[in-house]
Amino acid sequence: MIGRLKGVLVAKQPPWIVVDVGGVGYELEAPMSTFYDLPELGRDVTLCTHYAVKEDTVALYAFLRESERALFRALQKVSGVGAKIALAVLSGVSVEEFSRLVQTSDVAALTRIPGIGKKTAERLVVELRDRVDGLGSGVVASSGMTANDPVAEAGIALQALGYKPAEVTRLVRDAAAPGDRAEDIIRKALKAALR
Repeated sequence: MIGRLKGVLVAKQPPWIVVDVGGVGYELEAPMSTFYDLPELGRDVTLCTHYAVKEDTVALYAFLRESERALFRALQKVSGVGAKIALAVLSGVSVEEFSRLVQTSDVAALTRIPGIGKKTAERLVVELRDRVDGLGSGVVASSGMTANDPVAEAGIALQALGYKPAEVTRLVRDAAAPGDRAEDIIRKALKAALR
């Protein structure tokens, strides 16, 4: 199993990143919470990883914080929740915010995350209430990120998270301000979507 990677960040296009480790390029899928804090291309990065083998696919997921990987794994133990929904949760709310929503049984806020309906939200509350309390926020690495076309990058990332194109257009239009980086636009758009 691959539990951690340390190498040079060579590509990032939400939700995918490529990290060069000793001449081998590892392609990883990451939540937006990790994208917010990735370094610039060509810089060193250390990532917690989750290696998943399914019947027809092998996937590697990346997280900057151990708490995010722990929540990603806990979410997938809930019936009806797979990697795509787990990534959407981590992209939509912080580990601490998710923990608060589960502890307070805020099903309405949970259903605002793409891919989570009322029944899934209720299952999350019931099955994770006792597990989310101990999740910390240990940071493995962090630094800024730059983008060539932040509005387009934000739109692609939001669509990858399951938002419909018309909704993405509205969210990005309302969130984007001159000089914003892609992660700033995405963060504001996700907060607006959860209201």
